[in-house]
Amino acid sequence: FFQALHQSLKEHLSKLLELYGREESELESGPYTPYREVLKGVLSRIGEVLDFEPDAEEAARFSISVADWPAFPDSHEALVALAKRYRLIVLSNIDDDLFQYSQKLLGVAFDHVFTAQQIGSYKPSHRNFEYLIEHVGVPKNRLLHVAQSLFHDIAHANELGITTVWINRRHALNGFGATPKAEAEPDMVVTDLASLALLAGS
Repeated sequence: FFQALHQSLKEHLSKLLELYGREESELESGPYTPYREVLKGVLSRIGEVLDFEPDAEEAARFSISVADWPAFPDSHEALVALAKRYRLIVLSNIDDDLFQYSQKLLGVAFDHVFTAQQIGSYKPSHRNFEYLIEHVGVPKNRLLHVAQSLFHDIAHANELGITTVWINRRHALNGFGATPKAEAEPDMVVTDLASLALLAGS
């Protein structure tokens, strides 16, 4: 029974991811609040839809769950390869201290790390990309914005004239995962970061 139920729920995981993406983007579009609080709010809203109320312990645990979010298997080696020829810059939608967990998993030093906490807003706000342009120390035409989210990254980087690469990791899956649907025209599309590193090194 439990195996069958697990399989059935797994097949409908895309609906839960869509719900997460919708609630997260709505909370991030309002006045800035730390990402921990965003995650607490997302869990609470999901609870309202699914008819459960997370207790304080659940909310606190979920609010720091970023520390346990795994990196994609190809990320470390690809970033190490790219760092040999390019400056690596992060434009993150999380808090400074939470990103430190991600950086440990990625195992590479970045030239700059710009977070939503530093900027006071979340992507896809133009403010985040404008902050990047103002603080990165190179002309905009030398930036290459690489991201998985059309909604948070590619569409709005395009609007500001930044060259973009879309990492379409969901190319074999339906839907947009944990991000809202968006239309965008990236300058290049690859299916993983390893493919970009290979192209960039050739």
